[in-house]
Amino acid sequence: MEEVEVKFAREGRSGIVAVGTYLADAAKRLGIKIEEDCVPGESKHCCAMIVTSGIDKLSALTKAETEHFSENGRRTNERLACQAKIEKPGEIVIMTDEKKDNPTAEEATEEYVKNFSDLPLEKKISNLMKLEAIALGETVSYVINSPFTIADKVMDVMAEFGFKKEEEAKKATRPAEETAGEEPAAENDSETVEAVENEPEEKKE
Repeated sequence: MEEVEVKFAREGRSGIVAVGTYLADAAKRLGIKIEEDCVPGESKHCCAMIVTSGIDKLSALTKAETEHFSENGRRTNERLACQAKIEKPGEIVIMTDEKKDNPTAEEATEEYVKNFSDLPLEKKISNLMKLEAIALGETVSYVINSPFTIADKVMDVMAEFGFKKEEEAKKATRPAEETAGEEPAAENDSETVEAVENEPEEKKE
């Protein structure tokens, strides 16, 4: 099996792969992360890279590459990693595009404000209407879901009220022994004493 050494200059990594390997697969094998948002048939690719040495070891430009580069322009010895296949042994040196860090929320906001200020008046109005529609949609969604939240709270209050009534009903049916020490029992005792004191003299004798 014929082999080829592939070097990724920016990342400082290199390794041996078999002839017949696509550049995208060679990159993955060596731990090089490349964009995978390619859409074959729509000329949308994000895996372009520059072959600084060994361009002759690769297959010819494919139809997808021709269409992509005709629409987006082509740098010297630029190939699409998902389309370029290694066909000859030797050495290939590749320079990948510099990765851009994802912008922070603040940076994204500043970029949006800058782009918005550069828009013509009609575009600004159109964008504002879209934002207003989004805000209105979120508001309607909140209003629609609010009754469920209110209903949950009402159910909690009713459940608590029902619990209290149940406790009162249980208390009313308890045996007298369990309520002997409560105030109502004390009132009954005082009524009994008063009744004894008011008995006729004959019964006392």
